[in-house]
Amino acid sequence: MIKIHLSRILGEKRLNMSALAESTGLSRNTIFLLYHEKTERMDFKTLEKLCNALNCQPGDLLEYIPNQGNEK
Repeated sequence: MIKIHLSRILGEKRLNMSALAESTGLSRNTIFLLYHEKTERMDFKTLEKLCNALNCQPGDLLEYIPNQGNEK
């Protein structure tokens, strides 16, 4: 599973989703889905915009957590 740390990063930087949407040009819906980890995919362009706006690396936003048990 991939964990998205957008909510934590926005909290640390005291930014809200609307401000991030404005600074990245991404839709509020895209930010909302990422913030609440409700998305199933993200393209490199989106990741690049987030990293640029948040001054972070992809590894700061995303974390791989191996599946436990027999999950596929």
